[in-house]
Order: sequence, then structure tokens, then C-alpha cells
Amino acid sequence: MNKKNTYKYCETKEGITYKYIFNNDYKIIPIETSYIKPNESLDKLFNKCMPLLEDEDYLVIAETPISVSQGRLVDEAEYTPGLSSKFLAGIWSKYIWGYFLGPILKIKKRTIKNLRRLPPETAAHKQVVLELYGWKHALKPASEAGIDLSNSPGTFVSLLPKNPQKVAEEIANMLKNKTNKDVNVMIIDTDATYRRGNKYFTGLPTAIEGIESNKGVWGYTLGQISENMGSTPLGSSKKLSVEYSLKIANIAEDYQKSLETAMETIHSAKKVLSTDSAEDSISIETLNKITHTPAVIIRKDKK
Repeated sequence: MNKKNTYKYCETKEGITYKYIFNNDYKIIPIETSYIKPNESLDKLFNKCMPLLEDEDYLVIAETPISVSQGRLVDEAEYTPGLSSKFLAGIWSKYIWGYFLGPILKIKKRTIKNLRRLPPETAAHKQVVLELYGWKHALKPASEAGIDLSNSPGTFVSLLPKNPQKVAEEIANMLKNKTNKDVNVMIIDTDATYRRGNKYFTGLPTAIEGIESNKGVWGYTLGQISENMGSTPLGSSKKLSVEYSLKIANIAEDYQKSLETAMETIHSAKKVLSTDSAEDSISIETLNKITHTPAVIIRKDKK
């Protein structure tokens, strides 16, 4: 259990004990599983959450387990960096963003530190981004196109889920059929949504209706001088306002960040998994050694 969180315990009508914490007026129930492997079904997640669901709950799922389950993995070792990707990794991201644009735009100190120590193999990562998403996303200094390096084994990375809106709707329908509970399923990504005036936007390739997406480096750059609204909802089975969708997404993300097993970057992942040297790679076996929280149930407290 994380020392930062003081959990309370409760039982369902069927006698199933579960733990939860409060975030203001919302109860957060973590759904803990072992590592969801590539192409493995999400049954272990659903089997854990279904006995706990109530009508009007929000089941908020992180994007990576969805992607990994879909087999949306790419092996960066199979990509040969070209001159463009070597420039993007070795000069553009490391030096221009790490020492010039980053400090000017006041991006996170952690991000600047990570950019300044980018290893040579980052060029292969940039090659993947260039080939799959183009320059608009490759010019972004980090977290390009929502590609996740931290929860994938070896030299693999996970892309964003395929059609997260459709996936959210399908999961909600499945849960309704199996439990007769009317819940809202939301798939989220830690990459930010920004607000400038009444306009919401993100650099990510996709987001819920009402958030302009696929802005790449231009969205990221403009975002640094706009209001950071937190995590991005990629798909939602029910149509909610952008403001409320962001609120629910951020409640889930705040909980995830409070965990000792939080793996926001490849550096924090290696620290959590005790493979912190540059030579060590993350394996499925290593990922299986820790408890994962691929989803949380968020419930409005009925006082």
C-alpha cells in the first residue's frame, strides 16, 4: 500500500471488501491487477471492477493497458535512424528544446533535465514518430503523439489506442450487459489538454469531442503559454461537457500520480522497477513483479 494514501474499507452488498480514498466529494476505488500483456484481453481488469460497479460510476482506464491489449506495440529496434531523426534527437530535442526553447517557455524542470540527457537510441524513437505520425509530432520534444515508453517491455513502445471513443462505448455496453449497471467509461492519457480563452486543444492525435486534437508541436508550444487543464480524455462512452470530463480525468490522474508505482516517464519506470541503469531494459517479467492500477472507479459521494 502506498504510504501517501490512507485507505478506508467497505463491503458491497455481496460481501466483497474493497478499499477506497476520497478526493473531495468523490470516492476513488482502485482496480489493481498484474501486468496486462501484449494482445491479452482486459478480462482481469473487468473481472475486478464488475462486482464493485454501481449506476452512474465512472470507470476511468489509462490508455496504455488498452493499447497493449490491442497489440499496439512497435519495436524501435527495427527502425534505422536517418539524418532527420538523428537531428531531431541529438540537436533539436536535446539542445534547442533542452537549453533554449524549454527554459524560455518554462516547461517542467524534470522535462528539461530529461531532454538534456537524451541517449543516442532516442534517434530510433524519433524515426518511429516520423514514419508513423510525421514532422508535426516528431518536432515535439517529448511524449510525441502520446507514444508511451514507460510501460512496455524491451525496446517496444505503445502507441495510443485505436479508436478510443469506440472502445469506451464498447466497454460500457459490455459492462451494462453483464452487470446491468449504467456506468460511464472514460479512456485518458497523461498528456495535457490546454485552454486558451474558450478553446480547448491538445497535441495528441485524438481526444473527445470539444477538444481540438492532432496539434502536435504547435499545440504543445502554444500550450506552454496557455492554461494547462491536466490529463486528456481520449474517449468517453457518455457525452459530457469538456470541463466535467477533464475534472473526472484529473481525479483519476491525481490518484495514479500518488502511487509509489507511478511510471510517468521511462526514467521513473526504471526506478520503480529497479532497472535504473542505461543498459537495463524493462521485461514483461519485471513488469509483472509490481501491482498495476490500470483503472479506477470514481463515484460521486452520496451524502
